[in-house]
Amino acid sequence: MQRRRTCVPVVVRMMDFVLLLSPQKKPLSAIIKEVCEGWSLGNPENFALQIADATNFYITEKNRNHIKNGSILRLTTSPYQTAVQLHERIQSSSMDAKLEALKDLANASRDITFAQEFINLDGISLLTQMVESGTDFGDLLSFTLTAFVELMDHGIVSWDTFSVAFIKKIASYVNKSAMDTAVLQRSLAILESMVLNSQDLYYKVAQEITIGQLIPHLQGCVETDQDIQTYTIAVINALFLKAPEEKRQVRPHFLSENSMTYLSPTHNVIRGTTPINDEMAHQLYVLQVLTFNLLEDRMMTKMDPQDQAQRDIIFELRRIAFDVECEPNNSGSIEKRKSMYTRDYKKLGFINHVNPAVDFTQIPPGMLALDNMLYFARHHQDAYIRIVLENSSREDKHECPFGRSSIELTKMLCEILKVGELPSENCHDFHPMFFTHDRSFEEFFCICIQLLNKTWKEMRATSEDFNKVMQVVREQIMRALTLKPNSLDQFKSRLQNLSYTEILKIRQSERMNQEDFQSRPILELREKIQPEIMELIKQQRLNRLCEGTCFRKISSRRRQDKFWYCRLSPNHKVLHYGDLEESPQGEVPHDSLQDKLPVADIKAVITGKDCPHMKEKGALKQNKEVLELAFSVLYESDEYLNFIAPDKHEYCVWTDGLNALLGKEMTSDYTKSDMDTLLSMEMKLRLLDLENIQIPEAPPPIPKEPSNYDFVYDCN
Repeated sequence: MQRRRTCVPVVVRMMDFVLLLSPQKKPLSAIIKEVCEGWSLGNPENFALQIADATNFYITEKNRNHIKNGSILRLTTSPYQTAVQLHERIQSSSMDAKLEALKDLANASRDITFAQEFINLDGISLLTQMVESGTDFGDLLSFTLTAFVELMDHGIVSWDTFSVAFIKKIASYVNKSAMDTAVLQRSLAILESMVLNSQDLYYKVAQEITIGQLIPHLQGCVETDQDIQTYTIAVINALFLKAPEEKRQVRPHFLSENSMTYLSPTHNVIRGTTPINDEMAHQLYVLQVLTFNLLEDRMMTKMDPQDQAQRDIIFELRRIAFDVECEPNNSGSIEKRKSMYTRDYKKLGFINHVNPAVDFTQIPPGMLALDNMLYFARHHQDAYIRIVLENSSREDKHECPFGRSSIELTKMLCEILKVGELPSENCHDFHPMFFTHDRSFEEFFCICIQLLNKTWKEMRATSEDFNKVMQVVREQIMRALTLKPNSLDQFKSRLQNLSYTEILKIRQSERMNQEDFQSRPILELREKIQPEIMELIKQQRLNRLCEGTCFRKISSRRRQDKFWYCRLSPNHKVLHYGDLEESPQGEVPHDSLQDKLPVADIKAVITGKDCPHMKEKGALKQNKEVLELAFSVLYESDEYLNFIAPDKHEYCVWTDGLNALLGKEMTSDYTKSDMDTLLSMEMKLRLLDLENIQIPEAPPPIPKEPSNYDFVYDCN
């Protein structure tokens, strides 16, 4: 995707001297030879050029176009020579010399050119042997693992090549109660990468480390150990994601019914005084999604009406509600017992009074709805009995059907929490309250079913109003969740303030702010000013493209983020883009972006699954939310500039702006929203003078012509 570039003046520095280079048309080997001759240095093949900044990246023919205007380059030993020297130095018998060599190796390994040379010398095997030997500790071990992580991040060597002995050694560093922070962090990062990049390694890692052994790393001080806690949760999430289907459906130890051992330390992470950083928020979000995805199996399991164990759960609901024991088979006639069961099932609010098991054959929510009902009946027995008896004794057709409500509510909650969907790579939207209870989903249901019953009574609803009540309840839940309550009790308190009356007030207020004028004169006025508004939106989009956006390069390891920036030139003729060392604070100047793409060369804008970078294999590429943020610019014949927007807003801005540059229609949701908002504001401003005046549907009739025009004054 590299574009043709103009000549870039750079400076080569050696020791304390600088030398201005000629334009970059010459091969690098010729430039290096020329510099060596100027300094009377022999064997120019043993030298190379590096960028003289914090990165110290080697310049190659492939990446030379990335050199920024005015960059200073350093003449240094070639990647091969450096790799040979470091390969020898890290085996020194002197601990001090070895430590310095490992520091240099960890720093140099960030460069892929050096990494390739070091790996070709079997450097990875040497590092794993050093780890397996167990003779190095402290800083020596820390820099060894750092170099290993940096080398592996280039994706040159397969993770499947490592021995069980190496995995055991890395796992032992995590399992130790007292371990150097840097060593622990690198070890967790290695385990996460092993699990994510190899199914075989998942099994080997899972044999060496358990969730229980990871728990202590979540119990440290959030202010000082947030990185450790982030890596720990990342490992837990990786084990979750790669677990075989049969193991994934079994609740892990930290989600068992009687254990708060995991949730308590996670609660500690959330309640810390230090703000949660983006990576920790993302890992908590992923953990939340994966935890709720454990419910998918029950959600998609139909009830078998012939399964006696499942039918016994319904009998249990009846027994708790009406305080009856299961009658023996010989007590009364079969018809009498059937009649009694039918009556009670009707009171419980099932649709099928004769065989309520049929109600649970709908998926979703399947058996998950029955699980929730039983949990509510057992753990909130007073509230359960009150709701059932309160509604079964009503004679005014305003009873709230508990069974039907529970089934539909469970389905709604699964939709709200997106049960069954893969986590998004870019999302940080976790809810703290779900980390405060070991059965958070069930407790969430218990709160919401009581809300539903309360709202039903406030609306004085009948069975015909069932869908209306569910819509109101959904709105109440969504508004309360938007406030991000820290606990389930706080969530419950927020719902208390969102009564049906309050929802009506909110709706009325929103309706008044979005008046919908439907008369023909108003519609004609809207059509007239709509092109002006669209032009205004177009200019705003182009201005945003001129400001530019920082995009993140997606990789298997999110904490090794790499960024690139793209912006439109002020004359709207060129896209400037280039790599960044870190996320920028504010705009990035045009002259610091090394690559250019003329707008005239752009052929099309492609979005979603049709993008080349979304057709690659991998779990991330199949993620629905990432697909919704992906777009590509096609230029020349088959060249692409690939983007993944940081969020939906930036996606809409860029796709709109690029389509505007190509003279195409802007069709994003953001454009529609802006059009509605700006059009409404403009309409209200233009109609201020007509406030409280009734605008007729049709224009007033034209009066008849006068009998004569004698009243006309002739100026001549």
